[in-house]
Amino acid sequence: MSDTWVVILVLAAATFSIRMGGVLLGQKLPTTGPWARALNALPGCLIVSLVSVLLLSGGPNEWIAGSVALAVAWFSRNLPLTMLAGIAVIFFLRR
Repeated sequence: MSDTWVVILVLAAATFSIRMGGVLLGQKLPTTGPWARALNALPGCLIVSLVSVLLLSGGPNEWIAGSVALAVAWFSRNLPLTMLAGIAVIFFLRR
């Protein structure tokens, strides 16, 4: 067996074990209680932290796009529309 096939088989086994480990670990996570609430809030916290860093390190264009996105979020309560508005504004301001 050539080295190429050994690498392919080892990488396939590693990929399978990582995915299976995620499935098995996901079944062990709590579905109720404070840990479940914390895990449910985690994606929102990550988005807020990423956007905050981008706004604080950005210039006027980023602040304008963030303000437009905030206004769209406030009035529409629609996440995809909010993201689209922010992306569109920053796209046009940077051109």
